[in-house]
Amino acid sequence: VQDVATSWARGSREEEGSQRHWQQEICRILGEIQAPLSPLLLRLCHWMLPKLLSRLFLSVQLQRGQLEIVLRAARTPDVPLVFLCTHQSQLDGPLLSFLLLSQGIGAPRVTVGAWISPRLRSLLQCLGGIFLPSGMAQPWSEQDEGLPGAVLDAYVQEVLRSRQPLVIFLEEPPGSLRLSDPARHWLLRVLRALRDQAVPDVHIVPVGIAYDVAP
Repeated sequence: VQDVATSWARGSREEEGSQRHWQQEICRILGEIQAPLSPLLLRLCHWMLPKLLSRLFLSVQLQRGQLEIVLRAARTPDVPLVFLCTHQSQLDGPLLSFLLLSQGIGAPRVTVGAWISPRLRSLLQCLGGIFLPSGMAQPWSEQDEGLPGAVLDAYVQEVLRSRQPLVIFLEEPPGSLRLSDPARHWLLRVLRALRDQAVPDVHIVPVGIAYDVAP
């Protein structure tokens, strides 16, 4: 990040205070990506979600065999978990977060689509939702990512190093047959973390959620 920011500062027209300016820009980009987790909101949602599910669905079924595999993978030392999931409903993120937290795996960082109201975005960030920075909300391209791309690379590497579970949705609802642009950005960061040896390995865990009637 520092290398990219230094180049960016040299190219800036503002000579005085340019270093302070790019440091503020890095903090702004990080603030767009995530917010500190709120333990109070997490406990409140952990209490409310089962009540909500009981009103929305007749039952919620969990495949125990897959859960055992996930728990075994979570016990592997120094190897973070990356969950890849197809997107069926806006409830997918809360459902996965609730499951992982209730099984002792921890509160995951869950990728969220860009088109969302500012208030809901702030709430989801406190619950573990992460967003692409505004400079990368355009259609997919590996070119000219600049400072937002460098900050996002460093952020994902730190998430993986600290072994926080990461959930990446492969497309936006309603489900399509092609990888979404946000998913390409997030997956690229995981591949770069492996290429740069920020982590020795990752466990890729495919996750499927199905509904008889999508909410």
